[in-house]
Amino acid sequence: MPQLTIGALAAQAGVKVPTIRYYESIGLLPAAPRTDSNRRTYDEAAARRLRFIRHARELGFDVDSIRQLLSLADDPSQPCAQADALARTHLADIESKIARLEALRAEVRQMVEQCAHGQVRTCHVIEVLADHAHCLHDHH
Repeated sequence: MPQLTIGALAAQAGVKVPTIRYYESIGLLPAAPRTDSNRRTYDEAAARRLRFIRHARELGFDVDSIRQLLSLADDPSQPCAQADALARTHLADIESKIARLEALRAEVRQMVEQCAHGQVRTCHVIEVLADHAHCLHDHH
């Protein structure tokens, strides 16, 4: 099985070298064995694990959730209920963020569309920002 340097692993996984070091420092990746010249070396299992982490991050999972998912992946005989629960919680968070962003978009769209493009003293954008009562929704 070929051994990869940290640079080769970074290129293969599509991450930067400091990211690999960070994942090692927080325990998501196990500490890599070192050569006699103190260079880190990685095998295919480390590359798979790093790709898993990168993909989970791309999907927006936080580090703690990734740690739990990796623990589950390390013991494939477990039931997947916990992985499913983590994903469902993450999905609910995403849907909540989308709803908040859609409300913000509507608010800013209305603010911009109602602007008369005159002078600042009659600018609807400034008026809305200065007084929350002019907003469509409560977005605190």
